Amino acid sequence: MAIELLNRELTLDPLSTTAPSKGHGDVFGRIGSLETRLARNSREIDAAQSVRYRVFVEEMNAMLPPEAMQIKRDFDSYDDICDHLLVVDNAIDGEIEDQIVGTYRLLRQEVAMANGGFYSASEFDIAPLLKRHPDKQFMELGRSCVLPDYRTKRTVELLWQGNWAYALKHGMGAMFGCASFPGIDPQEHALALSFLHHNSQVKDEWMVSARSELYRKMDMIPADEINPRQALSAMPPLVKGYLRLGAMIGDGAVVDQAFNTTDVLIVLPIAVISGRYINHFGADAGRFAS
Repeated sequence: MAIELLNRELTLDPLSTTAPSKGHGDVFGRIGSLETRLARNSREIDAAQSVRYRVFVEEMNAMLPPEAMQIKRDFDSYDDICDHLLVVDNAIDGEIEDQIVGTYRLLRQEVAMANGGFYSASEFDIAPLLKRHPDKQFMELGRSCVLPDYRTKRTVELLWQGNWAYALKHGMGAMFGCASFPGIDPQEHALALSFLHHNSQVKDEWMVSARSELYRKMDMIPADEINPRQALSAMPPLVKGYLRLGAMIGDGAVVDQAFNTTDVLIVLPIAVISGRYINHFGADAGRFAS
C-alpha cells in the first residue's frame, strides 16, 4: 500500500497559481494558506506518520504491526531514508502536528539502492525495469494521503507541484509507485482493472510485472465489453489523475492484506508528462526550490 485514494479528481485549473516561498529551499509553493514543503525534522515526520495512521487505519481499516497500532503511527524502516513531502495549512492555529494535512513519501534511486532497495519491490518485480534504464534515475512515490476535509483540487495540486519540483531538482527520469483500490478482492474492481490492462498497460522498455507469487490478473473483462466511461467512473480519482499525467500501469495487481487494498503499479516517465502539466507546474525546478 503506497498511494491512498482521494475523494476528488485531480484536475488542474490553468488559472490557478502557485508561488514559491522565500527563505527555505525545501518549500515548493503555496496556494492560499496551504504550503507544500519537505519535512524538516523528526517531529514533522512523526506528525506525517500520525496523518497516515488516521487515514490508513482509522479510515481504511489497515492492520499495522502491534507497535504501530499502540502508538497510533504508520511507520516502517523506509521512513528513515525517505524525504517526506508535506502540505501544511498555515491558517490552523496550533503546533505543526495540527497543521499537516497531507503527505507523500519520496525515495530516490541512489538512496534506495544504498539501503536495500525500493518499497515497491516487495510487490512488483522492478529490477528488470531499472536495469533497462541505466541512464535514468527513478523516484518512488509512496504513502500518499490527505485528511478528508482537505481532499480538494488545491491540495492535490500542491502535492503534485512538490513531486514535480523535487523530481526536477534531483534529476529524476521517471516516477513510480503503488496505487491502491479499496478492498482485497480484485473482482470487485474488474471493470476498472480490465480497462487499465487493455488501455494503459506498460509496454516494451517500460514493462514491469507483479511478483509471480503475488500476481493477480487484471484482464477479467474483454476489451470489447468495457464501457470506458463507466470504467473511469469506477476508478479511484488519484489513479485517473495519474493517467491524465501520462502514466502507465504495470502488468498484474497485488492484494495487500495488511492495508486492505488491491495495488497496481504506476509508471510515469518524466518525458511523457503532457505539455499541459509541464506548462502548469513549470519545467524549471528552481522556480519552486529557490
